[in-house]
Amino acid sequence: MKKRILILSNHFITLYNFRKELIQKLIDEEHEVFISMPKSEENKFFSDMGCNIIETNVDRRGINPIKDTKLILDYIKIMKRIKPDIIFSYTIKPNIYGCIASNITKHKQISNITGTGGTFLKKSMLSEIAKVLYKISIKKSYKVFFQNSGDKDFFVENKMVKGNYAMLPGSGVNLEQYKLCKLPSDDEINFIFIGRVMKIKGIDEYLEAAKQIKEKHSNVNFYVAGFIEEEKYKTIIEEYNSKGIIKYIGFQKDIKSWIEKCHCTVLPSHGGEGVPNVLLESSAMGRVCIASDINGSKDVIDNNKTGYLFEVRKSDELANRIESILNKKYSEIIQMGLNARNKVEKEFNRSIIIENYLSEVRNIEMEYANEKIC
Repeated sequence: MKKRILILSNHFITLYNFRKELIQKLIDEEHEVFISMPKSEENKFFSDMGCNIIETNVDRRGINPIKDTKLILDYIKIMKRIKPDIIFSYTIKPNIYGCIASNITKHKQISNITGTGGTFLKKSMLSEIAKVLYKISIKKSYKVFFQNSGDKDFFVENKMVKGNYAMLPGSGVNLEQYKLCKLPSDDEINFIFIGRVMKIKGIDEYLEAAKQIKEKHSNVNFYVAGFIEEEKYKTIIEEYNSKGIIKYIGFQKDIKSWIEKCHCTVLPSHGGEGVPNVLLESSAMGRVCIASDINGSKDVIDNNKTGYLFEVRKSDELANRIESILNKKYSEIIQMGLNARNKVEKEFNRSIIIENYLSEVRNIEMEYANEKIC
């Protein structure tokens, strides 16, 4: 049965990187797909697939009562006009404000908690407001998908969700797109940080660990790939780059080629991740990963087998994990990478996520069919 499906997103790139396979499958099954997301020339990719694009302004930063109220009203107008059979939403604002709108318009919405960012890392006015917003929104969702058990437990304990939830293995990884590839030679050992350059992502720990290691090893390179999100890091990154401690390469559209050049990916995040895609993609390509011991990251890494975990905010521990890799034989690093690939093949294949979403579409089809019979 052909269904009208509305997808709420806050950015083209996240939808392209992690949802395009699902969207293609929905199109292939002849569902009518509408996508609400901010204006971008790149949106043409999805319109060419056969999707209907609805340009919607989404302020991705902070809480602004005026802008956020307008977003809720925009979502209400969209839902009333399209009359979707089901709504899929990703990231905080589409989840919360989309659910408020879908509760008002009486539409079924499936929310995906892709991570909470820094919102709940410490108790604050913002975290308390966020709890209230979740309670009046996704608590009434048709279904809530969580990407790691830590987030799920936190939401359940704080009564931000009822029994309407299920688990997903992150956003999964496209194993055809991120193929196993040969490890570089061990003439030089290359590490890479991939992500926005900001405190919460653990850039300070990465820089400090790089400094410690470079004082002892000359054949090691530390790359930093990503936008500088916080102003104070512009001068810091420039200084470390000029001293040769790191090599800053900025945001890279083709991150695969850089993962391929490296032996290990490092994610020292302080928390708020769903299941980090950078770890999934690196593991799929047969790379060892080092990450802080946080929800999501510890789902991907089997400590001492596919990579290493270290205590959050402990740069000395991170440096020790890097030393562990430097002390390993080349063949042992290769084997850890193969272990990582095997793990994501079994547990994080993106087809698992697609099938979960298609299953929900079928469930709703059955509900509509039963309603007609009654």
